[in-house]
Amino acid sequence: MGWSRFRRFGAVVLLAAGVGLSPGTSASAARTTCEDVEVPVTVGLSVQSVYGRLCVPDGATTLQVLVPGGTYTSAYWDIGYSPGTRSYRQALNRAGIATVAVDRLGSGRSSEPLSALITVSSQAKAVHEVVRSLRPRFDRVVLVGHSIGSAVATVEAVTYRDVDGVVITGLSHQINLPGAVPVFTTLIPTLLDPRFQERALNLGYLTTVDGTRYSSFHTPGPVEQGAIAFDEATKDVVTPTETVGTVLVGSLVPLSRRITVPVMLVMGGGDANFCGPPLGADCSSAEALRVSEGPFYAPEARLRTHVVPGYGHSLNFSANAPDYHRAVVDWTNEIG
Repeated sequence: MGWSRFRRFGAVVLLAAGVGLSPGTSASAARTTCEDVEVPVTVGLSVQSVYGRLCVPDGATTLQVLVPGGTYTSAYWDIGYSPGTRSYRQALNRAGIATVAVDRLGSGRSSEPLSALITVSSQAKAVHEVVRSLRPRFDRVVLVGHSIGSAVATVEAVTYRDVDGVVITGLSHQINLPGAVPVFTTLIPTLLDPRFQERALNLGYLTTVDGTRYSSFHTPGPVEQGAIAFDEATKDVVTPTETVGTVLVGSLVPLSRRITVPVMLVMGGGDANFCGPPLGADCSSAEALRVSEGPFYAPEARLRTHVVPGYGHSLNFSANAPDYHRAVVDWTNEIG
């Protein structure tokens, strides 16, 4: 681990310890066993690896594969600030559902191939290898994506047809360009960010300018300094090819019509990237979202929707996240 990564890791650990982690552990959490997994995947002409954190409650028969969005790692699913409220991983494990939170290729502890090779399709292939490696241990596998991770989940489900359900978060088929475009102005090559210089990533790897994540991913949610600090401390990378691919999957080429397993769609009510006039989806309520996005899904998807009120794009950080976590748990149990 390079010095910059070590400092980053240490900052996150200290932050989590100071603001969110309780010394006590619930009985259900104590029955969950976690381990690191690495799954090989071929990218171009080379063999790379995808990292994941697998957490399995005793007796779990359903696995959720959690795919984060651009500039996020698996930490998005296990937020260290007030984890009892914001950790999706802990909420699902407490409900008896196993999770494996992955780092997308190029990010976190996964391999870092040439950025041009990192596309939505190559990410979907990597996730497929994770599903294939773990499926024998579980009766059901559900993909859960956020933002770019949702595009990856869509392509994986359509291409490989190896999952029993898909949860899409932070991605609609209607992009609110006036709200989304400013986000791209906050992206810079990692070579310009001292935090990433020791990783020596090529110019195609991008990250966010320090101090911009609230405006890009959280507004109009309340400013909670601990949550924003955790987000800034754990920021990572994205590639232009992933971003363009997400736009194609989400709007120009709506592959979602080819998903033939149940789908749940969750959006932040204030997600200016994808919601609201003049061009976005209607995220004013769960029913409005279902009507707005329903035409993009096949009847077999039996689309279920949920809205996290008053929050932006990175909805796991919302204080209302437990409501959405419970909704996903209920849906997951129902689709069996």
